[in-house]
Amino acid sequence: MLTEHTQELYLEKTALSALAQRYGTPLYVYSQQALDNALAAYRTAFAALNPLICYAVKANGNLSILRRFAEQGCGFDIVSGGELARVLQAGGAAERTIFSGVGKSRAEIEFALRSGIRCFNVESLPELDRINQIAGSLKVRAPISLRINPDVDAHTHPYISTGLKESKFGIAYDDALAAYRHAASLPHLDVQGIDCHIGSQLLEIAPLIEACERIVHLADVLAQDGIALSHIDLGGGIGIRYRDETLPDLQAYADAVQAIIGERPLSLMLEPGRSLVGNAGVLLTQVEYIKRGEAKDFVIVDAAMNDLMRPALYQAYHEIVPIRRKDIAPITADVVGPVCESGDFLGQDRTLAVEAGDVLAVKSAGAYGASMASNYNARPRAAEVLVDGENTRLIRRRESMEDLWACEMA
Repeated sequence: MLTEHTQELYLEKTALSALAQRYGTPLYVYSQQALDNALAAYRTAFAALNPLICYAVKANGNLSILRRFAEQGCGFDIVSGGELARVLQAGGAAERTIFSGVGKSRAEIEFALRSGIRCFNVESLPELDRINQIAGSLKVRAPISLRINPDVDAHTHPYISTGLKESKFGIAYDDALAAYRHAASLPHLDVQGIDCHIGSQLLEIAPLIEACERIVHLADVLAQDGIALSHIDLGGGIGIRYRDETLPDLQAYADAVQAIIGERPLSLMLEPGRSLVGNAGVLLTQVEYIKRGEAKDFVIVDAAMNDLMRPALYQAYHEIVPIRRKDIAPITADVVGPVCESGDFLGQDRTLAVEAGDVLAVKSAGAYGASMASNYNARPRAAEVLVDGENTRLIRRRESMEDLWACEMA
């Protein structure tokens, strides 16, 4: 939702310069219209299947964003008790929330059961046994789905590829029947579904379709074995445009899924995260210095890897642009932060017409930006703002110095 008016960038109808001046930098800014439009795209594409769309909280767990999706009728995909608590605090419903993740603790499982969780996506046999034991102690039956690893190459970065045999996630496809038989034998489990998630930032639909085919085939095998499922969960992972990527055809994916499911009595769940929030957000950061080096030049800004980890962690690309155009000579430089690490960069070899004091916008920062932020180097985390047309609302205040040690004892 970024547009340019009189050589100045706007998010919806709000000038980014006004936000930087009012709230300071570093600053995360999100477009409510972009959030709504991204969700609407899923609902339009998958309308014939009427899926439960479970927003992946890990992408961006700000309470105001969660509340917005809850108001729009979304469910949620969580991977921790803390994320469940966030969903509930934001007005989300536990009965529309699915609990994924490989390492659910006893306390988290009990919290989820007492809250009325929609379903656990179980990732190992020991986890099945643990959930069964805890459900028995609470005198309830735990709703479960097994996350099956379909061994499909998602063609994405190795750190966010989760569907291969080498992955820590899920149960091997060849072991699935035995795992379901074990689950069905446990008295305090209600076996409801089957789940897969092959990776993140996926730009091709072929791997997604292949995974769907394998999962639906497995559901047929289970039905023949007397284990009838009520839903399939195809996870998330649809990519966004960071640079010049060709985006997946969401409608073609939805049509393929509909054809594969056919007349089977299986409802559909989806777990989009990045594709709902990624391009709804920007990170604003002010230039502190222009440093001329012997081998290269640097634009030193006040945001750092603790604010946006993706470039350092994945060598991920985010477009970086000045929020105001200037008629000055551009330089080619690395955009780096103040953190004491050589890996502290937001962009490398970028050509920018900037000088000290200017504000830059790091695009496509709505997903895995603020949610992965830390206090490394004792840096307070950035503020967050939600824009709705000409209206802006602070949805996370900037941390104070006192916040940095609020939980510590000297």
